[in-house]
Amino acid sequence: MKIINFGSINIDHVYSVEHFVQPGETLRSRSYKIFSGGKGANQSVALARAGAKVIHAGKIGEDGTWLKVKLQKSGVDTSLIETVDEPTGHALIQVNTQGENAIIIHAGANEGFLDSDIQKVLNLCQAGDYLLLQNEINALDKILQMSRDRGLNVIFNPAPMSTEVKNYPLEYVDLFIINKIEGEMLTSQKDPQKIVDQMQSLYPQSKTVLTLGKEGVIYKDKDQSVKMQALEVKTVDTTGAGDTFIGYFLAELSKGRKIEKCLKTGITASSICVGRQGAADSIPLREEVERLDH
Repeated sequence: MKIINFGSINIDHVYSVEHFVQPGETLRSRSYKIFSGGKGANQSVALARAGAKVIHAGKIGEDGTWLKVKLQKSGVDTSLIETVDEPTGHALIQVNTQGENAIIIHAGANEGFLDSDIQKVLNLCQAGDYLLLQNEINALDKILQMSRDRGLNVIFNPAPMSTEVKNYPLEYVDLFIINKIEGEMLTSQKDPQKIVDQMQSLYPQSKTVLTLGKEGVIYKDKDQSVKMQALEVKTVDTTGAGDTFIGYFLAELSKGRKIEKCLKTGITASSICVGRQGAADSIPLREEVERLDH
């Protein structure tokens, strides 16, 4: 059983600031760093570091070849990453003194997927494999449609959330992994428990993981609901924390672990991530997580 992550690859430009820039304001950055990023790539790194077999399907420009090398060094199979004549996707990230972030994304090569690209990826999938998707590439509606009836476990993290998501054929999603903002937009509910209850009502054959940051996480399917608290840690930078959780959670799930174990491992990994700066570079190694996850 393998995990194919059909997702974005970005170059992250990170600026440390006193506060998020306001309209009409010119703000001096306290520091500037370049990291590898993109929700897709981050989740692939997290999966690989968690010990999962993951193949990343994506596109980069010539300016992003170092990202492919970095994914390879993290243990990700990059045979489905194509270099194209477009700039690599990139993000401009502000991180304030509280560790919160504000992000602008330019999709670049991440929006160049054709039907033939989708078919090539899906042809490598077998029944029982996991197909992981985020909302930073184009043609997601087609990917979901074309993956129908293949016996895949389709996991969708609709981040960054957009109004178009509700028009996708979401009935083909087996597992949603969402945060509170995404949950509110999908269900029009604000209370976390009501969000997962409404997700179950809207998509009765699907499962939902609702991440709530410092408030922990809620899992719900048609048979059970599980709540788990977050760990109390000092936050340096929340960038990549959700991706870290997803990678470690899904790695455990693909090994047949119980939901409680999957949630606990994901929470532990993300608690390490928020203590570091950067996205992919802040994702912990398996041995770091195991020292705390017992």
